[in-house]
Amino acid sequence: MELLHIPGAWPLYTNTFLLFSGDGRAAVVDPAADAAVYEKALAEHGARLTDILLTHGHYDHVASAAALRRSTGAKVRLDPADALGTELYPLTPDLIDEPWPAADGTVEAAGLSFRLWHTPGHTKGGVCLYTDGCLFCGDTLFAGSCGRMDLPGGSVAEMQKSLAFIAALPLPDETEVLPGHERFSTLGAERRQNPCLTGDLW
Repeated sequence: MELLHIPGAWPLYTNTFLLFSGDGRAAVVDPAADAAVYEKALAEHGARLTDILLTHGHYDHVASAAALRRSTGAKVRLDPADALGTELYPLTPDLIDEPWPAADGTVEAAGLSFRLWHTPGHTKGGVCLYTDGCLFCGDTLFAGSCGRMDLPGGSVAEMQKSLAFIAALPLPDETEVLPGHERFSTLGAERRQNPCLTGDLW
């Protein structure tokens, strides 16, 4: 798998990612930059976008999902709990081509196999995805902190459960933590130093 980091638009600079499977297919995680940015990268790699993978439904993570769906025919994958058609959650249920399974498990996208875990707390429909040593954790886990819980759909109790779950995942410490904003980290560093995972915050 080849991974391409594409920062989203100012001022939030959401971390977004194109994943190339090597067989001509690609997936995008949380497309927040202009659709043309992804289309250009896809053309340069000679790849076809087949899947739009959304860790949650906030506007700064889904900004170009509908446009990419129209231009590429890629499937939008999101938890329906986050498809509310509001300013904060702009996508609507009719734009979800393949909802995330209700249970944690394995999902396939663009020729890649992902582990999917439901991690509510920042939003009701938040998920984390893992493949090839990379944990895409949206706004659940940040380097040194965690996502907000005070927005509609947020829950302190659910976030505590989700973070404890992430800390206990059977993944190696060298797993790359690729959050929705700010710097990258490793799961080992977060287990040791992040007060949201060590329990010091709560």
